[in-house]
Amino acid sequence: MSARTIEILNEVLSMPPEERAELVDSILSSLAPCDPKILELWAVEAEDRVAAFERNEIEAISAESVFEEIDRQRAR
Repeated sequence: MSARTIEILNEVLSMPPEERAELVDSILSSLAPCDPKILELWAVEAEDRVAAFERNEIEAISAESVFEEIDRQRAR
């Protein structure tokens, strides 16, 4: 990394987590812009899943369990 990049990185790392997350989102979006319609559909899907969880229609699965299952499937 260049000296300027390291300087920027150090400045970013001193920012509050929420601001860093927003910055990361903006940087990633600039690398691979996403169709606004797709973003809207994902937002609706996420809201629907949260609502279904709150109605006890679906249950949460821990990240640990998800990754264990992925590892099992890859081992096949």
